[in-house]
Amino acid sequence: MQHPLHQFVYCPKCGSNKFVINNEKSKKCMRCGFVYYFNPIAAVVAVIENDKGELLVARRGKEPAKDTLDLPGGFTDMFETAEEAVCREVVEETGLNVSELHYLFSIPNIYVYSGFEEHTLDLFFRCKVKDFSGLKAQDDVEELLFIDKKKVNAAEFGLTSIRKGIEKLQKIAI
Repeated sequence: MQHPLHQFVYCPKCGSNKFVINNEKSKKCMRCGFVYYFNPIAAVVAVIENDKGELLVARRGKEPAKDTLDLPGGFTDMFETAEEAVCREVVEETGLNVSELHYLFSIPNIYVYSGFEEHTLDLFFRCKVKDFSGLKAQDDVEELLFIDKKKVNAAEFGLTSIRKGIEKLQKIAI
């Protein structure tokens, strides 16, 4: 397994190419002494059910994993809480407003974007929505659909952490 910072060749502080492995989660610049610790990026995932108990799923419109199933969500922005991020992402991708949310669990992930490995910590939230009338696929979502929870197939979800999350949700009976 490669060091998580293998793609970082130059020191982000001084630009030196003497940026070497310090330990399993950091690199150190031998020129200026700067130590960079690699920590995961926070991402959020929304688990939304309609009044029939069906799960809202999205079909990804962009890479990575284009055309596979996904759950609404995305990366947290700077100065934003995970709770704010999941509400924002739901609006951006579905047009829906979250009225209530509860943290469920987290799953570490490697999200490859433009050939670059982003280590993430995906935070799953159960989100309640009162009004589904504004439902519309937006942003990087190609299509939104409701699937009977008993018919959800984790193998159809393209991102590893979402697939693992679906499997975990099925064990706790979504």
